[in-house]
Amino acid sequence: MADEQVTKAKRGPGRPREERVTRAVLEAVVELVTENGMGALTMDAVAARAGVSKPAMYRRWATKQDLVLAAAESRIGPLTVPDMGDFRAELRAVLTARMEAYRQPGVARLLAGVIGSASEAGAEPGAYRDYAARVMSETRHLLERGVARGDVRDDVDIAAAATLVAASLVFRMVGEQRLPDQRLVDSVVDLISRAVAAPA
Repeated sequence: MADEQVTKAKRGPGRPREERVTRAVLEAVVELVTENGMGALTMDAVAARAGVSKPAMYRRWATKQDLVLAAAESRIGPLTVPDMGDFRAELRAVLTARMEAYRQPGVARLLAGVIGSASEAGAEPGAYRDYAARVMSETRHLLERGVARGDVRDDVDIAAAATLVAASLVFRMVGEQRLPDQRLVDSVVDLISRAVAAPA
């Protein structure tokens, strides 16, 4: 609490405005994508919708890809799940949180745009990989914690298992054009948990 108060005390007078500009721009990105798809997303359109100048945007995001990734992370970013003493329960918490995030208006189009923008000419592949790594970090952590606790096999390919967990909901939404639901979450939890479970 004391550290938090120190951090707040050190903030300059311009910080609240910077946060308002950032929030307005990221909201504008999501709104434009929701209404008209990625084709309508230009820096000019975002600036006009957010009511900010383009120089203010470019100071924060050098490219449209940077802006799209930031908007995606504002909706689907890293999360933390406490130690529940059980891998299955922790995996359910991660997937439920992701499902709820993916069901927000505009997120399906936004995430499809993020994936598409990663393959465009001039795109920086490392930026998308870094974003994906941040989003998947808690799943990897849960698997590692499960190994240490003994309820996940110690020979599990953690990277592959984390990819399977992440891909299940994303492909349902982007590839199959259907929103992920609790039934999918329950199925993935059951399948992954059985696949990685340590012998009793």
